Amino acid sequence: MKQPVLQYLKLFLLLGLGGVTAMHVPKQDVSASLGALSLDGHFRFHDLSSAAQDFGNLSCFLPVAVLHPGSVADIATTVRHVFMMGEHSTLTVAARGHGHSLYGQSQAAGGIVIRMESLQSDSMKVHPGVSPYVDASGGELWINVLNETLKYGLAPKSWTDYLHLTIGGTLSNAGVSGQTFRHGPQISNVKELEIVTGRGDVVTCSPQQNSNLFHAALGGLGQFGIITRARIALEPAPQMVRWIRVLYLDFASFTEDQEMLISAQKTFDYIEGFVIINKTGILNNWRSSFNPQDAVRASQFKTDKKVLFCLEMTKNFNPEEADIMEQEVNALLSQLRYTPASLFHTDVTYMEFLDRVHSSELKLRAKGLWEVPHPWLNLIIPRSTIHKFATEVFEKILKDNNNGPILIYPVNKSRWDNRTSVVIPDGEVFYLVGFLPSALGPYSIEHTLNLNRKIIEFCNEASIGVKQYLPNYTTEAEWKAHYGARWDTFQQRKNTYDPLAILAPGQGIFQKASASLPLSL
Repeated sequence: MKQPVLQYLKLFLLLGLGGVTAMHVPKQDVSASLGALSLDGHFRFHDLSSAAQDFGNLSCFLPVAVLHPGSVADIATTVRHVFMMGEHSTLTVAARGHGHSLYGQSQAAGGIVIRMESLQSDSMKVHPGVSPYVDASGGELWINVLNETLKYGLAPKSWTDYLHLTIGGTLSNAGVSGQTFRHGPQISNVKELEIVTGRGDVVTCSPQQNSNLFHAALGGLGQFGIITRARIALEPAPQMVRWIRVLYLDFASFTEDQEMLISAQKTFDYIEGFVIINKTGILNNWRSSFNPQDAVRASQFKTDKKVLFCLEMTKNFNPEEADIMEQEVNALLSQLRYTPASLFHTDVTYMEFLDRVHSSELKLRAKGLWEVPHPWLNLIIPRSTIHKFATEVFEKILKDNNNGPILIYPVNKSRWDNRTSVVIPDGEVFYLVGFLPSALGPYSIEHTLNLNRKIIEFCNEASIGVKQYLPNYTTEAEWKAHYGARWDTFQQRKNTYDPLAILAPGQGIFQKASASLPLSL
């Protein structure tokens, strides 16, 4: 028997394809079996530490291999290979975009991590027309999508606050920002997906074709397939943005004004809110303007209020429409009850506004303050309990203990598609609340996680009706409670598209069956 045939026979037996069940295959045999695959890209089996890190900097799970795919076929071949190893293999697969997960969701302990950004980006294609759209790889960054679509005077409708994330990553969650009240999350603006399922099948799906998989994958936390291509709806892009921030001294006026703005027909194009824990009585870091003189003005705004609320809004316009924009903005501002002396605004390009967080990232990186632990907590709160939540959390639990931005803004439920996998509260309006601390100095990881725990405990005890966004749970009971009446559907979809629980092990929702005995040949 020739040597290649012997090698193939050994591999055949190791994978359980010849009636032998594979159990805890040694790392060297896993490397050999993966290395034998015919790929356009390649595997890496050494120096894997970067695949065991993410933005959260709270988890570190080493994989056995990292796939740098040269094509979608590479991803399908790899997943199908793992699927054919059978239920007793411990090997799993995690798709990693830009690694912006918080608690190891993009990692795969002892498994395979797929570097989605390695997919070729030359496949991005903009289709202008009556209903314009862009086709882009699931591993493409949103900032690159924006740069390409702006060449045609177009842009996606809905964004996240940070654009250096992959398409597949945000669509696996929801993708929210200040445009969500108007256009819905990013998952509400997708026309079509290409997905590699947990069986290794490449499936094109849309609301009309393979619709169950399409809706399952959107907001599905990577449980049903790896998004390798997405067709994103576009709209005409403005050239400029009027960027405004104002302050409120009371929560009632702040929320009532926000809710009025998101329900109005003529309103701003972007609406978000922030909570400011006032530690010094002098506020100088909340404004949006880039005018150096504004720092002096802002420092003169003093108050004894311990908790304040900042409303951030934008109005899109083109230079020839500046006068009309000015009138519309003034009319909207005249309806709001903010503190008049706190009004700050500036005009920036559309790109400058959308990529604003990246500018802050570069400054933090220069100071060594970006790659630090980020024990973030993102919640979705019903409108009916948001005041009860705010009183307890902002005025009692946090006080002056936070170390990072706190976002809070309402969105309209009607803009969300209830066929997707995302779980949201009942009620027409609900609030997105994000606690975004960095664990530095006195704000240790333990300290911050303890604050998060207190917030969650209060929500449960007070029946706030909270749902986590970017959910992080450790038990099946918690996941069942999170999905509630939709758990059975979620589980059925898992059984259909990833029956061996190969995909996205870092989410901790489903555990792949592991073997109890080693295989010896």
